[in-house]
Amino acid sequence: MKKLIATLITASAMLHAADFTGVITDDMCGDAKHKEMNMGPDPKCVAECIKGMTGKYVLFDGKNSYVLSDQKTPAKFAAKKVTVTGTLDASGKNLQVEKMVAAK
Repeated sequence: MKKLIATLITASAMLHAADFTGVITDDMCGDAKHKEMNMGPDPKCVAECIKGMTGKYVLFDGKNSYVLSDQKTPAKFAAKKVTVTGTLDASGKNLQVEKMVAAK
C-alpha cells in the first residue's frame, strides 16, 4: 500500500508543470560547452548540428539534457539560457513544453 501511494504521489508530481532553466543546445553535442566541437556555446554550431545531423533541440541544465517537445521555438534561443515551463515524461528525459522565455 505504501508503495502504491508513493507511486501515485510521484505520478501526480509529474503531471504538474514546473520551471526548468538551462541552455538550449542540441542532442548531438549534449552540453552547453560543445566540447566535442572544441568551441563554446555558439548559436551557429547548435543550428548546424540540428540541421546537418537531423538533431533535436534540448535543454541542458548543467547536469541533464531534456529533449524538448517544441522543436521550433528553441531555434531563436540557440546557445542561450532560457526558462521552460513544462512537464517531464515518465522517463525523465523528454520535456513537454508549455512556455519558453529568456532566463533572467
